[in-house]
Amino acid sequence: QVQLVESGGGLVQAGGSLRLSCTASGRTFSSLAMGWFRQAPGEEREFVAAISWGGDRTYFADSVKGRFTISRDNAKNTVYLQMNSLKPDDTALYYCTAGGSTVEVTASRGSWGQGTQVTVSS
Repeated sequence: QVQLVESGGGLVQAGGSLRLSCTASGRTFSSLAMGWFRQAPGEEREFVAAISWGGDRTYFADSVKGRFTISRDNAKNTVYLQMNSLKPDDTALYYCTAGGSTVEVTASRGSWGQGTQVTVSS
């Protein structure tokens, strides 16, 4: 079982940037596809971004394309979500997820962290 710990959330003004981090343990990180989801109050959890185990393939929700990037450092067992040009609609609890493939990750069939709150003020 993989354990995931997110960090980097906070309060930011619209137009600002944040970088989320997620550190994994319990499994060989370089064998894991990683991803991020988010859940706003009263809404369902939604896919944000995913990255393959080698980092050569990335996927994004349409709502964040061109603003968010996902990357990973296999030496640090960490995946990052760089969020730029943030909007109030990006306000949510952001969850890190890990799985054996990007298919598994994007289908929300992987393991989950506890989440980190991102609040964007207008």
